[in-house]
Amino acid sequence: MLKQAARNKNWKTKLYQIIYEADTPAGKWFDIVLIFAILSSILLVMLESVESFNAKYNYFLNISEWVITILFTIEYFIRIIVIKKPSKYIFSFYGIIDLLATIPKYLSLIFIGTHFLVALRALRLLRVFRILKLTHYLGASFNLMTALKASRIKISVFLFSVFIITIIIGTIIYLIEGPENGFTSIPISMYWAIVTLTTVGYGDLAPQTPFGQLLASFVMILGYGIIAVPTGIVTSAITSQDLKTQTHTQTCPHCLTDNHMTDAEFCHKCGGKLNDE
Repeated sequence: MLKQAARNKNWKTKLYQIIYEADTPAGKWFDIVLIFAILSSILLVMLESVESFNAKYNYFLNISEWVITILFTIEYFIRIIVIKKPSKYIFSFYGIIDLLATIPKYLSLIFIGTHFLVALRALRLLRVFRILKLTHYLGASFNLMTALKASRIKISVFLFSVFIITIIIGTIIYLIEGPENGFTSIPISMYWAIVTLTTVGYGDLAPQTPFGQLLASFVMILGYGIIAVPTGIVTSAITSQDLKTQTHTQTCPHCLTDNHMTDAEFCHKCGGKLNDE
């Protein structure tokens, strides 16, 4: 009994390290294969949307979709089996994404007209960010996330200021141009102000009067300065923090938390042991 339990624990541990980690050669190969499968599934969805291609290769596309769906289903259940607390994965962000990206093909068998939900498979692309948590990139991504969190108040104040500026500019251009030039309301004028301020310029609305064109020129120049502000805020936060902590791809088998220090033995969130071996 004890030997059998040890064997079960051993193969579960090995599968866990392959699926949830990227430090081992097997784990890296698993991630590479998973990326290939995700990109292939997205490509199939894109090709299926091309009517002429779908009409000619419908059978091939359907079989390929089923193969990939079955592979994703197997991967989903293996992730549940090898983790100590399955609910942690099932109700986690990536667990929900994996489920939403897998069930549409099965729903198409039960409900007619739901095949378009296969497009939800594109959500799997979000897992690429999880897969690419290799050691070389983990520190940089951790620094960026920390800088964004540290700058959230400044960025919020900045966005609120931009919103106020948009209201003012929209009101002024509405008074200058008026409904006869397409600026039928202040909200429509605010839309024009946002498009001009961000230097997008769709061209559906354009000032016709000299004063309106002068204001538009000012808004365009102002837009270049505004775009640079968030970049400066985040860059300042990155350079002002000493975030040189070395982290690795070890994921806690209890709560799925990552970003642990290289020499960590216990999870910094739940306190569980990172590796039982």
